[in-house]
Amino acid sequence: MAYGLITAPVRLLNVGIDVGAKNSFSRPGVPRRSYLTKFRSISAVEENEGPRRLVDIIRIIPEVSRNYFKSRPRRALFGGISLLGGFYVAQTISLSFGALGVNDVIAAVVCVLLTEYATKFYYSRPKVTFPLALLNNFKMGFTYGLFIDAFKLAS
Repeated sequence: MAYGLITAPVRLLNVGIDVGAKNSFSRPGVPRRSYLTKFRSISAVEENEGPRRLVDIIRIIPEVSRNYFKSRPRRALFGGISLLGGFYVAQTISLSFGALGVNDVIAAVVCVLLTEYATKFYYSRPKVTFPLALLNNFKMGFTYGLFIDAFKLAS
């Protein structure tokens, strides 16, 4: 009975999952038990407080993203991506509603309302956070895209 329980995970490991990858959830200094089977070694972490569940992984995402975006080049890169994303969305909306010739006025009203709401949201905050700066960059790219599209239509 115990042999069947141990070999089932081993068979799954032999299918193609990389066993040699370092476990990112193990902490240094935590005692580990390892069992040597015929094919692979299986180790278990003897810790009750370690992140094991999906909820724990989701809880560490804000800290990991804060650490990831501390680098100025990464912040600048994502700011540029946000700016160009807004430009792309503006061009797509302008092209799709302009080609159909239907609901142009409604699309323009929705675009203006969203832009004004993002502006109000950005300037009403006492401190500018990075996601808020990304929203503002998206809004600037969106406005610039609509502005450039207006020049294309005028010529």
